[in-house]
Amino acid sequence: MKAHEVKTIEALRVEGLNDLARFAASMAALGQPVYVIHFKHQDKHVYGIFAVFHDFYELYGVPLFYFHETDEPLPGNYILIKAEEPKETILVSEGTRPGYMVIPIVSIREKPRFVSLS
Repeated sequence: MKAHEVKTIEALRVEGLNDLARFAASMAALGQPVYVIHFKHQDKHVYGIFAVFHDFYELYGVPLFYFHETDEPLPGNYILIKAEEPKETILVSEGTRPGYMVIPIVSIREKPRFVSLS
């Protein structure tokens, strides 16, 4: 399939960065490689994760893009997550820390054409 034939995917805006981080952590816990992509779009910074909602009726899977927008870029290249009692801790950092699940942020030059943000 050629790039211009790729259909758009469903974009789902999450409530906040913590929700995106929690979703990324759940995917990583299942053994999937996970990263957050970052791009600038219409004066906003968009951070998101690609996922597939498997076996939706007759479809083999529905491609999804979960995302969060900010006015300013996040102050780091990693999202660090620690979910221990009695609280959840989610940080943005320039590096890693022991005891945290680490999700890298990968910046790309522009919004992919197949992602349609409303």
